[in-house]
Amino acid sequence: MKIAIIVPMAEEAEFYRDHFHAETKEMFGSTEFEHFSVNGNDVYLGLSGIGKVNAAMNLTSLLTKEKIDVIFMTGSAGSLQDDVHRKDVILVNDFAYHDAHCVSAGEYVEGQIPREPATFKLNSPEREAFKKYLGEEDVDFKEGLVVTGDTFVQSKEQKELIKKNFPEALGVEMEGAAFAQVARHFKTPLVAMRAISDNGDANADNDFDKFVKEVGAKAAKLISDYVEKMN
Repeated sequence: MKIAIIVPMAEEAEFYRDHFHAETKEMFGSTEFEHFSVNGNDVYLGLSGIGKVNAAMNLTSLLTKEKIDVIFMTGSAGSLQDDVHRKDVILVNDFAYHDAHCVSAGEYVEGQIPREPATFKLNSPEREAFKKYLGEEDVDFKEGLVVTGDTFVQSKEQKELIKKNFPEALGVEMEGAAFAQVARHFKTPLVAMRAISDNGDANADNDFDKFVKEVGAKAAKLISDYVEKMN
């Protein structure tokens, strides 16, 4: 089996090296992926970069050259709900773009790219298997919608505008929907887990720097332990 693990930043990728030891490194497009052999599986660890274009470009570069069986996307997100707190883990059900506004272009809803689904649902057997694993490990997690846009949300006004269009969204980040869109076109299962690093408010910049490594380590341990048990 070929498994991809992709995170936005080097600060998040470093924790996977505590679990895996790279055998080779290979360039796919403009991104270097580290190649590991784990329990007979080929694991590719790479950085997506920050933002939608980087995420789509770098995942596409990998998927055009390697037949990946499942993609694990980890990283951080800002909270959009009062009951979603720092260090909480979100197993994403679906993604949408909070900065796509195409309702006047046809029968589209907020967040929908023309000729794409309104949301990108992650309803694969691979996701269900990972969900079962989290339950077996007594990991406390939430499930729901996470929204994506090329904005670092750090004000109450920004949060309220997003929540007006996506009242049920649990978190906000900058890559997930782009990953999901690419994965859908390549017919590759995507398992996405985000750990909350900040409250998406005026303290977001300070909170992000402080918590991103901590939540990155938490996500990396969960994914790494799971991959080590995969057949």
